[in-house]
Parts: sequence; structure tokens; C-alpha cells
Amino acid sequence: MGRYLSIDETALSKGELYTIITNKKARGKKGAIVAVMAGTKVEPIIEQLLKIPKSKRDKVKEITLDMANSMKMIAKKCFPKAIQVTDRFHVQKLALEALQDIRIKHRWEAIDLENEQIKQAKLKQAQFSPETFNNGDTPRQLLARSRYLLYKAPNNWTQNQYQRAKILFGQYPDIKKAYSLVQSIRNIFNTATSIQTAYTKLAHWHKDVEQTGFKAFNTIANTITLNYRSILNYFINRSTNASAESFNAKIKAFRAQYRGVKSVEFFLFRLTQIYA
Repeated sequence: MGRYLSIDETALSKGELYTIITNKKARGKKGAIVAVMAGTKVEPIIEQLLKIPKSKRDKVKEITLDMANSMKMIAKKCFPKAIQVTDRFHVQKLALEALQDIRIKHRWEAIDLENEQIKQAKLKQAQFSPETFNNGDTPRQLLARSRYLLYKAPNNWTQNQYQRAKILFGQYPDIKKAYSLVQSIRNIFNTATSIQTAYTKLAHWHKDVEQTGFKAFNTIANTITLNYRSILNYFINRSTNASAESFNAKIKAFRAQYRGVKSVEFFLFRLTQIYA
């Protein structure tokens, strides 16, 4: 069973989801799989997990998961003595998605503006020359090419990305503010040394979000507030769901090796023979 578990969902075939519980101590090798169950419905999964003897389930000290209420319910009912830890990378991913939404909104606006300018130039029978920044990007190209640099910390930017970011933040101050919020929450997870410190920093971050008025970030802040107990539990052992994500990648590679899944039952049999 293992004392430190991860619970996650993965698609085995044709987008059909399976819930997988893995043992972190096995490090993706023999003994990694604790359970694989079809679907994500809470009741059938709990019913199956309760077949594991209570004495074994009570030994579980910690279980990492995402922010889905179904996962939390499964963990609470089946592993009542385990501390639930919300994966930090799921929190950061939400913030990054909110940032990218702002960039994409500006990109569509830039495309619409450029299309309108081209149309007007044709009506006047004139040659269209788009606005170009000093790095050679047009507004449309700038917003498209900035996607990956927004995922990275400034100290990991290349010289070209640094130049592009400087232009991007100068042209779109709201993207700069949103990027700053993403970096702030990343720094909280990287630097906070205790639950108390993290709680204070998250409260300050929440206040900063409210001042910006970004709807998507306010939604994230409210989600963090609703899940703050399990998010703060990260700072006990700094546990993440990385082992579950890594195991999901291993399953996908295994599936690709055999060019898909013809028989789910036989595929699961193979998985359990190797990893259970």
C-alpha cells in the first residue's frame, strides 16, 4: 500500500478516464499501482477501495491530489487518517491559464485590427504595412510569440525573449500585472518555509488580485480560499502530485509503444503485471 499515495485520473483509450492511485515509494516501478478503476464517479470507486482492509488504509499518512471535489471525497472516505495535499502545480497551472487567456484576448483583438487595416488599404488601393516593433515583430506576431516566455521565470529567458517581454509589457500593462501575479504565487511555493508564512503570503496575494480587478484571477483566488487547508498542507513535507503525473506519462508511453489499446482488459493486465 505505502504511506504516501497520489490519486489522479488518466485516459487509457478513446478519452475514457480511469482513476489511478499510486504508491510514491515505488518511484514508478514495481509496486507503484495501488488501484486502477474505470471512471471518476465517487461511489463506485469508494465501494472498490473499501474492499482493502481498514488496517492497511489507516496506515496511509498523506495523499496528494488535485482540486477536484470527487478526489477529495474519495480520499476522505477511504483514507480517513491521511493528510490531503493539493498539488501546487495545479494551483500554478490555473494562474498560468488565466494569464494566457489575457494574452489570447489581446491576440484576437490584434488580428481583428490587422484584418480591418488590410481591408481599408485594399479599398484605398494602397499597400498595407503593419506596425513593426524594434525586434521585427508585428503586434499580432508579438502576442503569438510571447506564449512560451510567459511560462518561464525572467532569469530563464533568452536574450530574444527578454527583448520581446520588454516590448510586450510596455504595450500591454495588464499582461505585465498578470505575469507578476503568476510569479508571486510561484515564489510563495518556492520560498515559504512554514504553513504560517505561506498563509500570510497567500493573504497578501489575494489582496493584490482584488486590486487588479482581473476576473479570472479573482476566480483562482476564491478557489484557493476554498481549498486553502489542503494547499497549505504542501508546506509540511513539500509533497506534490508529480509522481502521479510521471506515472501517467509512463502509461501513455506504454500505450504508444503498442500503438494504442485494442483490449482495455489486457492492457490493464499488462500494467498490473509490471507495476502492481
